[in-house]
Amino acid sequence: MNNFWTEVLNFSQTTTQKISIELVADFGKLQATRKADGSLVTKADKWADKQISCAIAFTFPTHGILTEETEHVLPDNDWCWVVDPIDGTTNFTRGIPIWGISLGLLYRGTPVFGFVHFPQLNQSFHGYWYGDSGLTGPQGAYLNNKPIHSSGDLPSYNHLFNLCARSTAILKKPFPCKIRMIGVASYNILLVACGAALGGVEATPKIWDIAAVWAILQAAGGVFVSLEPEPVFPLTKGKNYGERPFPCLVASRQELVPIFKPLVEFIGEKVLLKLE
Repeated sequence: MNNFWTEVLNFSQTTTQKISIELVADFGKLQATRKADGSLVTKADKWADKQISCAIAFTFPTHGILTEETEHVLPDNDWCWVVDPIDGTTNFTRGIPIWGISLGLLYRGTPVFGFVHFPQLNQSFHGYWYGDSGLTGPQGAYLNNKPIHSSGDLPSYNHLFNLCARSTAILKKPFPCKIRMIGVASYNILLVACGAALGGVEATPKIWDIAAVWAILQAAGGVFVSLEPEPVFPLTKGKNYGERPFPCLVASRQELVPIFKPLVEFIGEKVLLKLE
């Protein structure tokens, strides 16, 4: 099994590095169009999506693929890659260098490995989280191959909590941390994983925004909390996830969930009302 995980990590590193060369050349130069869900897409997103999908199909022919730009239905495979070719397309098109390439690997519908590369920040995160899957292999979460861990601090006005653009209503009431807005769902969550922030909230992330970082965050000691009654994972085979948001809270440790959740759980309620 360790040989398999070595191949998975090497593939993720090599593929994202190769794709990023072309993306960096297009950075800040492309016009975006708006998709039905309101998110932006460029020809670079579509190109990277196709290139990564082809690379997965060649290297792991028995694995399924779920991607932001093309394949939205979870296939009937034990192993499935979840691909976000550019997480942070708005930043990418506006010349803001915080954007990344996200690869998550599901086993029977639940992430067990994540890899996210931010080319212009020179940062690559990866991690392994097996849960009750029965799988074994490497442990932990890493930034540029060095171990990372979420923070053990208590909230204060010297600590950070990350918002997304659709969660700013939180600011109507006092909040126990300084607020940051990154504009990239995966980076929002990874800042908690590496100890830079104590928590974060995402109102409408899609499955390709969170699959990879779900594994990395927990491998780093952090906590992922669905703001819906049901957990996000495992995903359901044959279900279309193209339009499905997953409102969530992340925290650096379980003890902070009772502090943060009452302040943000209304976001999940609003998303659920729109889905009904």
